[in-house]
Amino acid sequence: MATPSGRGSRAAKGFTLEVRRTFRAPREKVFAAFAEREQLERWMCRDAGAHVTTHHRQDIRPGGRYLIEVRDPGKGQVYWGQGEYLEVTPPERVRFTWHWTKDRVDGESLHQGPASQVTVEFFERDGETEVVLTHAGLASEKDYKDHEGGWKGCFDVLETVIGAEAS
Repeated sequence: MATPSGRGSRAAKGFTLEVRRTFRAPREKVFAAFAEREQLERWMCRDAGAHVTTHHRQDIRPGGRYLIEVRDPGKGQVYWGQGEYLEVTPPERVRFTWHWTKDRVDGESLHQGPASQVTVEFFERDGETEVVLTHAGLASEKDYKDHEGGWKGCFDVLETVIGAEAS
């Protein structure tokens, strides 16, 4: 069972969200869930049961980019998540920009302000892995709350995926 935690603060450049979760799996396995397209498609952006996600691009290296399409058929909506990997240090850390738009290429932003930045750190803890996700540069309290719910929901799905693989 994972242990959830969420904290945040208001900084000079927006809101910063921190979410911590411990997974019953080795660090390399949890890191791979963030790095490999096939694994990402099983949990990332699946925090709402109706979401259908497609990871069109997953080039996990400094300067590489990602592109996620999220469809919500019940609402008739499509969102695009995209950004650039700034740092990749397997199996310890990943840092990337994060931006949601209404269409695939430079569409209208779904949140206020420029792209935010996500840092994910992986800590080995007696055969388990503590993940510390820090999402900085969120422009408003609404963006903060939306992302807090999204990340916690994604981690709930990841816990299920990792648990199913361990069985």
